[in-house]
Amino acid sequence: MEEIISSIMKEMPNVNKPQQKFMTQLFTALATFVGKATYRNLNRYSDLNEKTISRWFRRIFDFLRFNNLLLQRFIISKEKISAIDASYLKKSGKKTNGLGMFWNGQSGKAEKGLEVSLISIIDRKSNTAYALDAQQTIDVEDQTRIDLYSAQVENCAATLLDQGIKYMAADALYSKYKFINRVCATGLELVGKLRCDSELYWKYNGSYGGIGRPKEFNGKVDFEKDLTLFDHVKTLDDGTEIYTAIVHSKTFKCNLRIVLMRHAKEDGKKISHVILYSTDVNLDPLTIIDYYQSRFQIEFVFRDAKQHAGLADCQSTNSKSIHTHLNASFTALNLIKLEDRITSGVDTQKVISIASWKRLKFNQRYMKLLFCHLGLELKQQKILCTFNKFSNYGAIFS
Repeated sequence: MEEIISSIMKEMPNVNKPQQKFMTQLFTALATFVGKATYRNLNRYSDLNEKTISRWFRRIFDFLRFNNLLLQRFIISKEKISAIDASYLKKSGKKTNGLGMFWNGQSGKAEKGLEVSLISIIDRKSNTAYALDAQQTIDVEDQTRIDLYSAQVENCAATLLDQGIKYMAADALYSKYKFINRVCATGLELVGKLRCDSELYWKYNGSYGGIGRPKEFNGKVDFEKDLTLFDHVKTLDDGTEIYTAIVHSKTFKCNLRIVLMRHAKEDGKKISHVILYSTDVNLDPLTIIDYYQSRFQIEFVFRDAKQHAGLADCQSTNSKSIHTHLNASFTALNLIKLEDRITSGVDTQKVISIASWKRLKFNQRYMKLLFCHLGLELKQQKILCTFNKFSNYGAIFS
């Protein structure tokens, strides 16, 4: 891991050597620690003092550029899309910057805490998501949270386009005029989900009668009565019928390619339907479904970062420190995933055990420190064999 970090840091001349050294030790500690990722505990798994960690957390580091360089080097697949989502973080205390009421999906209600908004890159070939940029959601006067999410996308758009990424997948929360308008203005196209009762209109393709204003629309879309007006795509193995059409949304003020997925419930009487869409009307309907399904990989990034990289363990109340903590956790997770990819030599879909990798990292660091104090070198064949044998001790893939 240290070699990967060092090679990326060489491409960031604006980062001085002391900060390079700190970030290397921080990423290594986040991939090794056991317990919670507090300053005191990270001190136990690195050569850094607790106060030193606290001070450096307040320094600015360009995580967006670091992750971009990292992913550009190791994810060479052209089958990539981006995704955006937000996650709730529990936080005690009253003086933390950005503390507010945010939706907690686990409890199904809004609760007091913090929120992190994440833009990720999804490698569809391996079906794995990697974090690109994380921002703490801090309410600003005269701006909605959709404005904040939009600004984050605008900040990352050039980076995404530079990687050859054209599409961004998002759930129904982001199906708002402000978000769609600002995202599409950057050159990206959005793939998302609509409400089942969304007001959509058929485009009028008839001839102009020559009197008055030309007719634009041919009535509101009725997903039951107008089913024959849709193009049938295919029937899935589970009986789900796929239909598609190009319609107009007055809410979003643009044309959309929608995909209607109809599925009969077990009683055979009720029909449930899901509506997906793309702002790119030329996008294949089955590709829209694939892109939206790929979006769920970002949920595993949140899960793994919380369980294994200390995402929810920040003890600081300062917004700069929280920003560093959030992004460092996601970046450490990226490094673990990429090391697994490099070690296995597999760039297709496979299961990655972050818990096993952390166990391996802990074992290796512990043995290196032990051998160093005993005056033993890994160059010796017997010592190297012992090192390799016990590196996977307690890991699932041992």
